[in-house]
Amino acid sequence: MTDAKPPVRRLPSVERVLRDPAVGALARRRGLATVKAAVRALQEQARASGALPSWAAAPSGYAPRLAERIAKHVGHGFTPVFNLTGVLAHSNLGRSALSARTTQAALLAATRPLALEYDLATGGRGDRERIVAHRLRLLTGAEAATVVNNNAAAVLLALNTLASQREVPVSRGELIEIGGSFRLPDVMERAGCRLREVGTTNRTHPSDYEQAIGPDTALLFKAHPSNYRVDGFAAAVSLRELAAIAHRHGLPAVVDSGSGALVDLRRFGLPHEPTPGELLAAGADLVMFSGDKLLGGPQAGILVGREALVARINANPMKRALRLDKIALALLDETLKAYENEQTVAEHVPLLGNLALAMSELERRAAVVADALAHVEDATVATACSQARLGSGALPGQTLESRAVTIAFASGARLRGFQAALRQLRPAVIGRIAQDKLLLDMRGAEPLEELARTLRNAR
Repeated sequence: MTDAKPPVRRLPSVERVLRDPAVGALARRRGLATVKAAVRALQEQARASGALPSWAAAPSGYAPRLAERIAKHVGHGFTPVFNLTGVLAHSNLGRSALSARTTQAALLAATRPLALEYDLATGGRGDRERIVAHRLRLLTGAEAATVVNNNAAAVLLALNTLASQREVPVSRGELIEIGGSFRLPDVMERAGCRLREVGTTNRTHPSDYEQAIGPDTALLFKAHPSNYRVDGFAAAVSLRELAAIAHRHGLPAVVDSGSGALVDLRRFGLPHEPTPGELLAAGADLVMFSGDKLLGGPQAGILVGREALVARINANPMKRALRLDKIALALLDETLKAYENEQTVAEHVPLLGNLALAMSELERRAAVVADALAHVEDATVATACSQARLGSGALPGQTLESRAVTIAFASGARLRGFQAALRQLRPAVIGRIAQDKLLLDMRGAEPLEELARTLRNAR
C-alpha cells in the first residue's frame, strides 16, 4: 500500500538527500550547512515518531518540506519583493532602492582591490572619505563633511564628541522616538551628555532656551520631528532664532535634520523640506541626515558643517567603530555624483524618479496589473486614486497623489488569505488593506513586466 509508513531503517542518508537535484538547488540558494541541518532535523523528528511518512523514504520527497522548515525557522532571507504599499522608502522593505548604474560601483568595489585608503600619488596612506567629503561640500556648501553607518550613529557620535559630561537643552516637542524604540533621550544618555528639557510638548519659545543655558551647556540641539507633526496651539523656535541664541553664548547649533533632501521637493509636488545647505545658511554649525531616506542612497549617516567640529568628530575613537565600509562608500559616492547634475538626478536616483512619475504612467501600470489579476476567481479588481507617502519619518503627514489597483472579496477571510498568498509569490508582492480592499500602489510597480508575470500566478 502506498500510504504505508516505511520502517525507520529505510531513512536515506543526508548525503543521498543532498544529491537530489531539487535539494541541491535549495542548498545553493539557502546555504549547504543550513539545508544539512534542516535534513537532520526532519529525520530526527521521524526517528522520534518511530516510523517514517512515505515521503521521507526517498530523497525526492524532501525539497518542499526543507524549504518550508527553513522559511519557518530561519526566514526567507534577503529575498526581493514588490513594494506596493504606497510607502516609498519603507523601513521594513529596505528603504531606498538604488539604480543599476549605482550598484555597478558597489560590484566593482566588492570584486576588485581599490584605492580605499591608499594614495596613488604618494604611495602612502590615503583618506577613505576624501571623495565623498568633497561631493558633500559641493552639494551643501559646508566647510567639512564626514560619514558614518547611519544617522542614529551620526547623532550619537556628534553628541559624544561635543557634549560628553555636559548639558544639552532640547525642546520637549522634539524628544523623538523612531522605529525600533530609538529614543533621543536614550541616545543622549549613551552619548554621555545630560538632557535639559525646555518648553512644553506643543509650545517652546526662545526664552526657554535662554533660561536653560548655563556654564555646563555644551550646545543647542534641534531635532527633526520624525513620523509626527504638532499642530494647533503650537509654537516652535526656528533654527535661525536657535542659532542666534547659541552664537550669543558661544555655543554651536547642532541639527538632526533626519531625512536630508538635497533637492527642492516642490518640483515633485511635495512640501519644501529644508536642505542641509539651507540649514547651514540659517546658522546651523553641524547638520546630520540620512543617506537612505530623501537622499535615495545607501544607509549612511552624514555630518556636514564647520571644519573644526567635523575634525573633532573624526578624532573621536568611536568614529572607526561607526565608519562606512568600502561598498557603502562606493554607493554613496555614486549617489552624490548623480546630484551634481540637478537636471538629470531623477534619472539616476530611483526614489526621485518615482516621485517624478506622471499620472499617465501610473494609470498605464494600473491597467497592466489589473489585467494580470483578471483570472482571480471571486475577486473584484478595479483601479482607483490613492495616496502614497515617503515613509521612514520623511515629511510626516504629507502624501503624494498616486494610483492603485484594488482587489475586493465577499469575505474578510478571503481578502486576508489573498494578501497572504501574494506574500508567498516569488518575488513576494506586498500591498496594504484599507476600507476592506487590498490596495496595490503603482509607484512600486517596477519592473512592470516581472510584476505582471508574478501576479498571473496568484490564486
